[in-house]
Amino acid sequence: MENIVDFLNGIIWSNAMIILALGSGLYYSLRGRFLQLRHIKEMARLLLVRGKVDKGVSSFQALALSVAGRVGTGNIAGVATAIALGGPGSIFWMWVIAFLGASTSFVECTLGQIYKEDDNGQYRGGPAYFIEKGIGIKWYALAFAIATVFAFGLCTPGVQANAIAASLNNAFGITPMVTGSILVVGIALIIFGGVKRISRVAEIVVPFMAIAYILIALLVIAMNITKLPSIIALIVKSAFAAESAFAGMVGSAIAWGVRRGIYSNESGMGSAVQAAAAAEVSHPAKQGLVQAFSVYIDTLFVCSATAFMILITGMYNVENPAGGFIVNNLPGIEIGPVYTQKAMESVFSSFGGAFVAISLLFFAFTTILGNYYAAETNMAYINKKIGQKWLITVLRIATLIAVFTGAFRTAKLAWAIGDVGVGAMTWLTLIAIMILSNIAFKVLKDYEEQKAAGKDPKFDPKKLDIKNADIWIEEKEDA
Repeated sequence: MENIVDFLNGIIWSNAMIILALGSGLYYSLRGRFLQLRHIKEMARLLLVRGKVDKGVSSFQALALSVAGRVGTGNIAGVATAIALGGPGSIFWMWVIAFLGASTSFVECTLGQIYKEDDNGQYRGGPAYFIEKGIGIKWYALAFAIATVFAFGLCTPGVQANAIAASLNNAFGITPMVTGSILVVGIALIIFGGVKRISRVAEIVVPFMAIAYILIALLVIAMNITKLPSIIALIVKSAFAAESAFAGMVGSAIAWGVRRGIYSNESGMGSAVQAAAAAEVSHPAKQGLVQAFSVYIDTLFVCSATAFMILITGMYNVENPAGGFIVNNLPGIEIGPVYTQKAMESVFSSFGGAFVAISLLFFAFTTILGNYYAAETNMAYINKKIGQKWLITVLRIATLIAVFTGAFRTAKLAWAIGDVGVGAMTWLTLIAIMILSNIAFKVLKDYEEQKAAGKDPKFDPKKLDIKNADIWIEEKEDA
């Protein structure tokens, strides 16, 4: 099993993926005149906009839902994995993919809003929808939908559950069977309640836990503040082979930085598009900008906090690609959330490990919910094509089984299986949004022109000659 999974990952996460992810992000950044910097003030303003909605969810709830998907195991266990397999330099490349990925996220999430649909009183959308409507290739759209159901319904729930089980076992001695059982019950109560219940949970839990986690991490960093300049230097120097200990790991640093960066912030993966499409807004670019900022929340804030904690306390190992270890500060400790727990325990004793376990519980729990919603949206797309409503129920049961069994897998196998699903989604999404990127930037220009004229931008697809954006035309006519 492991050999098959490793073989697939070797193909999916080849250098071609790295070039495509970095290259497309750079292209969108240049094409949008670095919109991820120019519009930071507007992003912050849009983050605070709340209001009554008739369909779907509010813009803030959509942000919370997407951040729930982004901020999870990747921010705690994923960062540890990147450092262990790519060295400290991998963190620099996580920053790069986050900065460039913010523009990628704008493009994909704007497209998700343009081509969304009304499904029984709630908005649904995503790459499957904009591939069919924007590109016109139905088999391609169906392939993405199937890949997403596989990735987020069957693969990644096990990654999140595995990390929760490992951290709770390390902190409190709770067995994986108990953890898996409790997770199944909690998740079942929410996912059977639909998107509004999922978004309400995310809206409350995500901001609270993210702020609490970052504050505690800042305390750890503050108590070791004299080491911070040297840690930043270590990260940058290791990224460019200027640090002798990690000089032979530049390729691994780039590969694991991009790989874990995409897994964590999900830019270009297509997953956040489902949440973005569920929002009720007056112009697609609004949700595109909000989702671009969510990439910063995930990687530049939460992932960086974790990385600095681990490196500044020295609680990590780095495996030598040739065999053995370059750094072996935690002998016998499996790669994963325990690195972060040990970092916090070095300052806060047993409280640190318990806090990481609880943080990971909430982060990973909401990630399962956010990812499940993406899987459900794509199952709804499949159902629309074949007319089998019972498939949603099958998905819910399969997700619960994946959560329970994931708690028992080895961390390495859980992550490897998750990478296969995530990688397939990313390939399909990056190619699709490259084809449709002209439309996203046409919409951005329209938004900027309306803002410059002092208006609250309203979207009119007919004015921009955008075909198949039917929901916007229907709602304009009904208004």
